[in-house]
Amino acid sequence: MQAKQQRQQAMNDSRRALMLDAARSVFDRLGIEGASIREIAKQAGYTPGAIYSYFDNKEAIYGALLAESLERLNAAVDAAGDGVMSAGDLLEAKANAWFGFYAANPRDLDLGFYLVQGVRPRGLTAELNEQLNDRLHEALKPCEAALQAMGLGAEAALRENTALFAHGVGLLLLQHTGRIRMFGQDAMMLFEAYLISLVERLQTRSG
Repeated sequence: MQAKQQRQQAMNDSRRALMLDAARSVFDRLGIEGASIREIAKQAGYTPGAIYSYFDNKEAIYGALLAESLERLNAAVDAAGDGVMSAGDLLEAKANAWFGFYAANPRDLDLGFYLVQGVRPRGLTAELNEQLNDRLHEALKPCEAALQAMGLGAEAALRENTALFAHGVGLLLLQHTGRIRMFGQDAMMLFEAYLISLVERLQTRSG
């Protein structure tokens, strides 16, 4: 009986993953407002009824996609900086991890920016929206902790981390839209320069 249940669960997980892959493609092509359950079902090779057996609406699918994206983001940040001794080096490692994740995964950036901008799709519950925001914040907290380890108080560390995130997000948007070519600059190099400057400023302050 247990083996049968495991096979059924594996099949359900496979179907759900296929539906999410299809939804990601549809959202990428049509946007959330332009997408529909019917279009997602067509892309996945299922009936709309089959989709509804897994998700209440397209906003629930969006929430599932974003939750999965944020888990991968947190995994990337958690894995960064192993063996790093200094707080400054740890700050650089953790910040480069979240920046590099979004730089390498622009579709995740698209998903995340509905969250970051607070423009949540209709139907995404306040509870789920709060959970997703909290998960995004979890990916940024290691930078905040490193800033405190460099001597900043909690409020000052929060301000610096917010400024760091805002700077990185701006560069990611410039890269993602191609606008950075106007300036002949590289987003990763500019972000690294900002990080180095931040670390040097804080080290001078504490020295």
